Amino acid sequence: MKKNTKLIREQVQRQLAKSQSLLDISVPHKGWIKAIKDALGMNGRQLAKRIGVTRQRISLLEKQEVDGTVTLNTMKKSAKALDCVFVYCLIPRINLEETVRDQARKIAINRLNRASHTMDLENQALGKKENKDILNHMIEEIMNEQPSNLWDNDA
Repeated sequence: MKKNTKLIREQVQRQLAKSQSLLDISVPHKGWIKAIKDALGMNGRQLAKRIGVTRQRISLLEKQEVDGTVTLNTMKKSAKALDCVFVYCLIPRINLEETVRDQARKIAINRLNRASHTMDLENQALGKKENKDILNHMIEEIMNEQPSNLWDNDA
């Protein structure tokens, strides 16, 4: 396996396990900055002073957060000014190992289908159990090799 990607996946997955509870949190419709600012009883002028920007910039910042154009750096500064911690994380929908396995399965099925077609033409078709065993072996082989073209297409 190249660059020990399995170990890297396991380490990242352990870190991500701590973040799973974040999936249950929904972003307030007015954005986190405005929601926390309001909850603290802080006005725009006060937040602007803490960040070192104008009051108008705070209104723009709140709008940018809601429409998704705010920068990570601005969110960090805003969080600090609100005595908060800005957390940035990508949380996979499924376990990373399963994501790689699914991609390996697509590639293996594609390869097996091509080989099966050729074998059918030569009257050497395999049974269902043999195909399943070969498919599982191919998946494991692809996962162990972790070829550089694993993600080149959806197989």
